[in-house]
Amino acid sequence: MEFSGQAIQVSALGDGIYEVCFNLAGESVNKFNQTTLNELKDVAAGLTATAGIRGVLFSSAKDVFIVGADITEFNQMFSASEDEIKGHIAGLNAIFNSVEDLPCPTVVAINGIALGGGFEMCLSCDFRVMSESAKVGLPEVKLGIYPGWGGTVRLPRLIGADNAVEWICTGAEKRADAAFKDGAVDAVVSADKLRDAALDLLQKAIAGEFDHNARRQEKQSALPLSEIEKMMVFESAKGVVGAKAGPHYPAPMEVIATIQKAARHGRDKALEIESKGFAKLAKTSVTASLVGLFLKDQFLKKQAKTYEASAQPVKQAAVLGAGIMGGGVAYQSAVKGTPIIMKDIAPKALELGLSEANKLLLKQVEREKITAEQMARTLNQITPALSYGEFGHVDLVVEAVVENPKVKAAVLAEVEGMVRDETILTSNTSTISISLLAQSLKRPENFCGMHFFNPVHRMPLVEVIRGEKTSEKAVATTVAYARAMGKTPIVVNDCPGFLVNRILFPYFAGFSKLMADGADFRQVDKVMEGFGWPMGPAYLLDVVGMDTACHADKVMADGFPDRMAHEGTTVIEKLYELGRYGQKNNQGFYVYKEDKRGKPKKVVDDSVFALLRDITGEQKAFEADDIIARMMIPMCIETARCLEDGIVSSAAEADMGLIYGIGFPPFRGGALQYIDAMGMAAFVELASRYAHLGKLYQPTERMLQMAQQGETYYPAATPASH
Repeated sequence: MEFSGQAIQVSALGDGIYEVCFNLAGESVNKFNQTTLNELKDVAAGLTATAGIRGVLFSSAKDVFIVGADITEFNQMFSASEDEIKGHIAGLNAIFNSVEDLPCPTVVAINGIALGGGFEMCLSCDFRVMSESAKVGLPEVKLGIYPGWGGTVRLPRLIGADNAVEWICTGAEKRADAAFKDGAVDAVVSADKLRDAALDLLQKAIAGEFDHNARRQEKQSALPLSEIEKMMVFESAKGVVGAKAGPHYPAPMEVIATIQKAARHGRDKALEIESKGFAKLAKTSVTASLVGLFLKDQFLKKQAKTYEASAQPVKQAAVLGAGIMGGGVAYQSAVKGTPIIMKDIAPKALELGLSEANKLLLKQVEREKITAEQMARTLNQITPALSYGEFGHVDLVVEAVVENPKVKAAVLAEVEGMVRDETILTSNTSTISISLLAQSLKRPENFCGMHFFNPVHRMPLVEVIRGEKTSEKAVATTVAYARAMGKTPIVVNDCPGFLVNRILFPYFAGFSKLMADGADFRQVDKVMEGFGWPMGPAYLLDVVGMDTACHADKVMADGFPDRMAHEGTTVIEKLYELGRYGQKNNQGFYVYKEDKRGKPKKVVDDSVFALLRDITGEQKAFEADDIIARMMIPMCIETARCLEDGIVSSAAEADMGLIYGIGFPPFRGGALQYIDAMGMAAFVELASRYAHLGKLYQPTERMLQMAQQGETYYPAATPASH
């Protein structure tokens, strides 16, 4: 049989052996789109009917094997009914079964990434040979679903139910050594020997040295576990996985239930059970949000790439200010390969910045992520400096000094005189107007904002802020540098608080109003953490710091007095006046004590209630739904305003800014996705009940219009069923 399609080519290697090579035309990677699946179906049927066939090798002509399913295509399937989804999956399983049932031994050469459906393809083969540099895995739980093409059936029968639960529930990518140790692959070789090793294994299987029929029987039979063993494996897994997954992510627990139900069945019945559970998960709001999140992330990457053509190379960077933020920026730049000068006026500050980078690298060494030699190389990429001596070679500068407009303006004007005319200057400011800071510069076109989030090494977002005179070259170069640092840049226009802080402070305003009406901050924290936030607003304010929060609150009040100005003292201002700054001095809403690992652990301090009594009055309990509405409505409306005002150019960027910048619950998809899921008419009706609390609770004219016309922020968005 010979075949040459858009995604697959089949060639005869002689002696009854055929090679099936994945090579999707027009794409840099192989993926399972409809074209690839249709061709695989035809190829499997053709090979089955080929007289004298003795063996089949599956391979890839690209650097990866198959990255998985084309989510843009399969997302459309999720809008169908459960029964329709099950029928669709049954058709796809028939394709993979036909590969598994070929009338001869099969071997797959895994040369690069094989994830999701790509790895399920590998599992359909009799034997797997893997390159040392390849990775395999089933990451579907990250999309709110689980493997639907036989992954929950074949993997447990190959590597054991306990290992399979860990693989699938974490969604982790497995390196070759780990995959071999667990039995998911049969051999690991260097990349240059992969094809020869795979063909050698195939020849030995043809010769009967390896029993491919026994391997198939193993994959197609019930799991060989006694009832006691099943109980031990699955019940213990439920406790561990349930604690990690939490109540908002049902897929990991559904994985265990599916493998458990299918354990006593052979392949075909087990696949039916898998398909039923998959279809159920595909219809949840969590899956709608997480698949949406994946697509938004892809959109962000494409947006960032559009700037590459006008970006100038950043071969040498510099950061001004060597505090925690400066040290974090220096670490992130160096660890991703861009040398950086870290300048400060105080030797002790430089020691602090280097210490921050050293501490982060040591953790990497301890976790065996890098070697001591790699750590030394990275540290050598950071050059501490007390003067501007080497700044003539710098391509981009990140100013990260104290959040004070006069100080920042002076420092920026000073460094501008020390760098080349084409050097890009950026300010890591969280609130100060970029257009205002640009007034002190001779070349304002070369200046923009570059707002990192703390801690720099963990937070994925960087806001790139365009001022009135910022050039496209400055924006493009900053975006490219952020990407080189491993960050997700979002370009926003200048305004008080930019995107993330402008939206965050109405959320804090909602909290302050709740407190003024007698709410207990402990209850508010508990409710909002239950809603899905990584920490409640009181805890978050302690992490941010009352001094920082008060400064930013004043910027917002000055910038948007109609809705963000407030009368009287808020609880945040009161704690600031009392010198309770949060984690900065171990006392805020909570007090902080070091745990065994030396990290701050929050403890309730009963004295704080008396300190806040003149603002909060007598405490009273609120309904959870009331707390959620009062916290979320201002945030959602302000997000809509940012989109309407052109601060951000798309709903996707607004939502991803919140998810990546402040930990908005990913399974809810972002503020605008949250509105879409509720329905704009329902959201407007809910907001009307709180309109008496002020303009922060009053939807915009555009939102009222959207409610009347049944519009959504995402054209395909419909509230998913639960």
